[in-house]
Amino acid sequence: MNHYQTTIAPGGHWSLELRRGTVLRLQDLDGNGNAGVLFYNSRNLLERYNAPDTLKCQHTFKLTRGNCLYSDMGRIFASIIEDDLGWHDTVCGNSHASHIEDRWGARDYQTDRNDWRQNGYDAFLVEQAKYGLNAADLAANINVFSKVVTDSEGNMSLVDNHSPAGSEIALRIEMDCLVLIHACPHPLNQSPEYPRCRIGVSLGLAEPMTEEDVCLNHCDENGRGFANNALYHLGA
Repeated sequence: MNHYQTTIAPGGHWSLELRRGTVLRLQDLDGNGNAGVLFYNSRNLLERYNAPDTLKCQHTFKLTRGNCLYSDMGRIFASIIEDDLGWHDTVCGNSHASHIEDRWGARDYQTDRNDWRQNGYDAFLVEQAKYGLNAADLAANINVFSKVVTDSEGNMSLVDNHSPAGSEIALRIEMDCLVLIHACPHPLNQSPEYPRCRIGVSLGLAEPMTEEDVCLNHCDENGRGFANNALYHLGA
């Protein structure tokens, strides 16, 4: 059951402090979308999502069902309990104003208004400012719904049409955290026109985790991550 729903407009952004035991469900409403996502510990904003630790401790280049999203303190912000796609990027980071101008032309809000072409970096800065954060607090983000592959020489490229309209991913929130989301293009997007893809957001309550949980048992490192969370919440 969803207790809250909203839609992030193309190029838009959104944030909220989420409680442990919440399910955050994201939906690619139009297809071929991208949702930039960052996590912070809402009690200690110095603790934030760590992409390198998330990948290396789970021995993966991509994120999908069973993977956990780690902080730089070895704790788990969220676990992926459902996933329609099997691949989400957490390597390429954000689009910047220079990317937008190079590919789709200079932008000016006074001129463009509803056709404003926002970038992920500035979108995150707007949301960060609401919580006293700034550019120094940015970390490498997740690009939900985006798949990045490499060729034989190591060059990365974005897979077009990876995410059909209606694709979903569900994240179980494992500790109280601040989540920031934007609906701006992936930095490797080569579309001839600025992508205008909406991202659906819904919140509900998670079922209690069992000993057979797919995220808990995905790898030994995840078991240790959940143990770190249990210690952090001891007495709560």
